[in-house]
Amino acid sequence: MRRMMRYLAGAWLCLALASPALAEDMPRLVAEHGRHALLVDGKPFLILGAQVNNSSNWPAMLDEVWPAIGQLHANTVQVPIAWEQIEPKEGQFDFSFLDTLVEQAREHRVRLVLLWFATWKNNGPSYAPSWVKLDDRRFPRLMNREGRRLNSLSPLASATLEADRKAFVQLMTHLRKIDGERHTVIMVQVENESGTYGTDRDHSPMADKVFAGSVPEALLRATGKPAGNWSQVFGNDAAEFFHAWHVAHFIEQVTAAGKAVYPLPMYANAALRDPFNPGPPGAYESGGPTDNVLHVWKAAAPSLDVLAPDIYKPDYKHYSTYLERYARKDNPLFVAETGNDKVYARYVYAAVGAGAIGWSPFGMDFTGYSNYPLGARKVDDDTLAMFAANYRVLAPMAGELAAAAYAGKLWGAAEPDDTHEATLDLGEWQAHLGFGQLQFGTEPPKGNPDHAGGALIAQLAPNEYLVVARDVRVSFSPAHGRKPDFLLDRVEEGHYDHGRWVFRRLWNGDQTDWGLNFIGEPRVLRVRLATY
Repeated sequence: MRRMMRYLAGAWLCLALASPALAEDMPRLVAEHGRHALLVDGKPFLILGAQVNNSSNWPAMLDEVWPAIGQLHANTVQVPIAWEQIEPKEGQFDFSFLDTLVEQAREHRVRLVLLWFATWKNNGPSYAPSWVKLDDRRFPRLMNREGRRLNSLSPLASATLEADRKAFVQLMTHLRKIDGERHTVIMVQVENESGTYGTDRDHSPMADKVFAGSVPEALLRATGKPAGNWSQVFGNDAAEFFHAWHVAHFIEQVTAAGKAVYPLPMYANAALRDPFNPGPPGAYESGGPTDNVLHVWKAAAPSLDVLAPDIYKPDYKHYSTYLERYARKDNPLFVAETGNDKVYARYVYAAVGAGAIGWSPFGMDFTGYSNYPLGARKVDDDTLAMFAANYRVLAPMAGELAAAAYAGKLWGAAEPDDTHEATLDLGEWQAHLGFGQLQFGTEPPKGNPDHAGGALIAQLAPNEYLVVARDVRVSFSPAHGRKPDFLLDRVEEGHYDHGRWVFRRLWNGDQTDWGLNFIGEPRVLRVRLATY
């Protein structure tokens, strides 16, 4: 680990020298060879997150938030900041909740991600102030193909953009004033699950006129298409691409204005469409950053650092597909929201193993609300326990895992629903994961009753690996057809304490004869392999 960290320290120095315009400890995202890292205080940071419920963003509710966060062992909390909350009257701003939130987050030693709920919150303007959402003449909603008005603000309305942008700039200005040196807030989400249900695009007369015009040059360059109007260039996809471009371009202008004041990393989150049977645009949130329009969003909103999936499908096939589609060379993987039922807890291993900069279940507070059936029926101690067990082990080594991912030395998997096994290619070695496998013998894996299994493996040096896992048998073997005799030369159980490895005991005999068996609570091992 020391050798790996020395190597990475040199890489961080080069990155810092290459970015003289930013303070050395300013939170920022970096990329190399298609891999990504979030730097906080100049070091790789892995968000082990928890998002509170939508209406927990008031001072009186924080007493019901912090106990859950402490019990969870989360290092980052995502909290909404509503437009109606900070600008209840036009031009009059109130940042008292933000002040309270930042102060209490520092007291509880966690970082924050702010969620800007403004023009869009799950399609609608419910978190916009009344002077916006009740004035349909000045801030018009869009129309469907039949001319019916929908409860979604049009991205083509300049007055809406101007008002949203002004409020966001005020927010970022105040945040820089109170947190510009401490960096308690490390990222900002701009809007929430933007787009529209019930239509493919805005069909108002204003929008129809723009739709008949030329496709923007930036999108033509990104797609390699010849010039023309939207229908000529994109055919059957024209309406959805048009809406995606204008929603993304709206958010780009809000984002760019906020970054000009205080350049924290910023992202947009996506209400996902089914990757296998999506249905028509409007059946899902058309215009948002769904997997089929990521290239449109990247062209329209270059100031956004991340397009992040909100994953509420608990089965392995859907979850792993979403991870694959959003983990791109041009897009850091960040699971901004996921379900809080127990079956979701295993996916922290899959997400982090896929190089995610963070992972965050939704609704993690004790305010009494549950978004069942998207999550657990009830958020209580029992609900948190599965997530907390994973975070408790991962949190002390989060920086090391983030560094390994950025170096391309981290692999992971969650328990599949059907095969109950997986194989990780580590280069010279491979690791077979058998979920629900007995501790002795060759009986095939049958899966765990609660599908809780998962594993992460980080390479520390040649033939040396860090393994953190639960409810799985991990078996190493030579890869790529190599057939030397080999053994587990040394297997240490321990834990991390502020980046320092703390040895507890050696595993041998019954603990290693049939592979490394992680039963029940997650454990951490340092493994040295050898051939003879």
